Amino acid sequence: MSKDSSIQDQVKNYYGKWLKKTEDLQTDVSSSKKTAPQSKSARDAMTLIHPEITERYFGCGFVVPEILEGCNVLDLGCGSGRDCYILSKLVGPNGHVTGVDMTVELIQLASKHLSYHQEKFGYKEANIEFFEGCIEKLGDIGIQNNNVDVLVSNGVICLCPDKKAVFKEAYRVLKEGGEMYLIDVFASETLDEKLKVDPVLWGEGLAGTLYWKDLISLVMEVGFSKPYLVTAGNIAINKAELLKKTGNVKYVSATYRFFKLPAGRSDQKAWVTYKGTVTDHEDQLVFDSVHTFKKDKAVEVDGELAMVLKTFRFAPHFVFKPVEGQEPLKDGSQQYCHLNPFLLADKQESSIQKCS
Repeated sequence: MSKDSSIQDQVKNYYGKWLKKTEDLQTDVSSSKKTAPQSKSARDAMTLIHPEITERYFGCGFVVPEILEGCNVLDLGCGSGRDCYILSKLVGPNGHVTGVDMTVELIQLASKHLSYHQEKFGYKEANIEFFEGCIEKLGDIGIQNNNVDVLVSNGVICLCPDKKAVFKEAYRVLKEGGEMYLIDVFASETLDEKLKVDPVLWGEGLAGTLYWKDLISLVMEVGFSKPYLVTAGNIAINKAELLKKTGNVKYVSATYRFFKLPAGRSDQKAWVTYKGTVTDHEDQLVFDSVHTFKKDKAVEVDGELAMVLKTFRFAPHFVFKPVEGQEPLKDGSQQYCHLNPFLLADKQESSIQKCS
């Protein structure tokens, strides 16, 4: 048996047999304080989810980007299906959601409540399906090239031994202009190899966690745009024995989004003006921790973000005007400090404390 297969078996056993409810986790990774503010539509959908599904939620946030109606959405590592069912409501009867997970017990639980949610949502036919499979090998369950509009993942990449394979598959199945929107656990430094042999640390997402800078280089190497950091929150480890093992390493739950951009894209800066036409975001659209687009107010953005907004889901909601006489934006030796989730987590927690 290969090392990767052994790790996958440990993770499947941890989530399929050992964890029975959210409270069994040994960190506060599932705390809602770490997730981005949700729209009214997402909150309303959450109230319709079967309690048995939410009881076995093991993610670290809420993977619900905006503008989903009619989209084909794929959830990598869907677990019990909580996020899939929320997304199923938001994409509407003309959209479709596919959930993939390697833990057979969780896929069985998710599939058990298909009819319940179809009835709750008032759909003539279910717009959702679940598959048991590895997210490193989506072709094995029939996911075709350039097939998905939006790809989400909630606290799962940290459980995968071959992260590059996951991102390569994500890039393959996304349509041009498609988005990957993920919430995951990230580390403050590159992890020591000795942490990667502990089954509990793997199950809790701590042994396989990416150093946050490695995420940036990895997704861009695969072909995605640079990531955009949406929100972040520090993770507390609840057990003394885990703290002893992890030592000085700090962990954070962070939301990033990145895109599969057209091959012949332009890097020309642009003025973009939000129309206020996205449901539940009429006054402003919060794109990430840096960019908030207020209705009818022109904002200058770099060429890559301009291309993101011009492509696919966002385009109908913005007016674009080129910035004349500008050279294409070059990243050069940029250090991406604005993408550091630990800085953002500290900033957000400081803000919360000041308001309380």
